[in-house]
Amino acid sequence: MAAVTVSQIRDGLAARLATITGLRTASVIPDNPAPPQAIVQVNNVAFDGAFQKGLTTYTYVVSVIVGRVSERQAQDRLDAYTSTSGTQSVKLAIEGDKTLGGIVFDTRVTELTGVSAVLLGEATYLAANFAVTVYAE
Repeated sequence: MAAVTVSQIRDGLAARLATITGLRTASVIPDNPAPPQAIVQVNNVAFDGAFQKGLTTYTYVVSVIVGRVSERQAQDRLDAYTSTSGTQSVKLAIEGDKTLGGIVFDTRVTELTGVSAVLLGEATYLAANFAVTVYAE
């Protein structure tokens, strides 16, 4: 397995998230997010986790913006994305191909790190952050 880049992993995660019907994805931070949308961002990179520089551990944050806080459906939509089962599950979508098309060793959605209100422009949206750990060469 050849060395992989941060952007290749980011693109791979966005591609996995795109398997969720109705969820827009972005592998770069968009100027104007359009909920429901998942945005993939690198958070941390730990180098040299094995001999001969054979393991790099990447931690990504996937922010899922579901809708305006005032919308009744926003919480229901968020509940579906945070579920460990069902067709809307972020965890199941990402882990549906743990190698991200053969470019990494393993991928795990490890936790929901927070649910919060996010101000975008003049509107407040409901969002959740997922921690994703990726093991690669």
